[in-house]
Amino acid sequence: MPILSTHRKADLLLLLTTLLAAAGWIFSREAIQGLAPMLFMALRFLIAGSVLAVIGWPAMRAFTAPQWKSAGLVGIFFGIAMTFWILGLDLATHVGVGAFLTSLGVVMVPLVGLLFGERARPSVFLSIPFVVAGLACLSLDHEFHIGLAEVFFLLSALFIALMFILNSRAAARLPALPLTAIPLLVTGLMTGTLSAFTEEWNFSQPSAIWGWLLASALIATSLRFLIQTRGQSLAPPSHTAIIMTLEPVWTALLAVLWLGETMTALQFSGCALIFFAMLVNRWPAVRAWIKLH
Repeated sequence: MPILSTHRKADLLLLLTTLLAAAGWIFSREAIQGLAPMLFMALRFLIAGSVLAVIGWPAMRAFTAPQWKSAGLVGIFFGIAMTFWILGLDLATHVGVGAFLTSLGVVMVPLVGLLFGERARPSVFLSIPFVVAGLACLSLDHEFHIGLAEVFFLLSALFIALMFILNSRAAARLPALPLTAIPLLVTGLMTGTLSAFTEEWNFSQPSAIWGWLLASALIATSLRFLIQTRGQSLAPPSHTAIIMTLEPVWTALLAVLWLGETMTALQFSGCALIFFAMLVNRWPAVRAWIKLH
């Protein structure tokens, strides 16, 4: 019974994580209506990273140079991923579709892992046809067209996959909280540098814009990662793998409810196929999750 209750608690924490991550899409979309995209990302991640750095400072202070290097490298790839993500979000006409495309990073992880000498499971290759079919449905609404926003989301997914691999290797040697804080700070510095050279800074936005920024930084980033870290500590990886795939589902629903977005039947089918591809890709995790319940 105690094991069951622990897994239930992990399920609830990880479910809350996916809801906060999905809300982050809406918070970010609202914030960039008044803030330049790169400036928003810089402020968001510097605030969130600073909060987590203060909490995790005792462990971070003991970091050696190689540990700083490992965490910093994760941050560089995460920063590139987030740069492409915010560019896609700024241009996107369908936030829900963007969420599904970005979530392809989950599918890409084992494939990208082949470059690092990691062996992929058969389920990975079984998921690829569903991914291709899903992308086709998203693109072939009236004519074959993948816009710049979709390209940015796909590039973001690729670098998220790379970041996941580097992060997994670093997590075996580093404490979770500093390993989260440092990449967030690096991402903030990278996007801030890009913003300084490419955007005009204006800080006379309405108070609502600053409210969305704080919600993005404190709720969708700092709080989200704290809850996710706690949830992951209570459950095996199979729980995280399967439950985290709910993020694009919640994002699509929130985009409909909050932003008033609509999806054609073909686009909805594309999202469903991509979500199914995630489940096929993670079938061992799905099976293990089912057994625990």
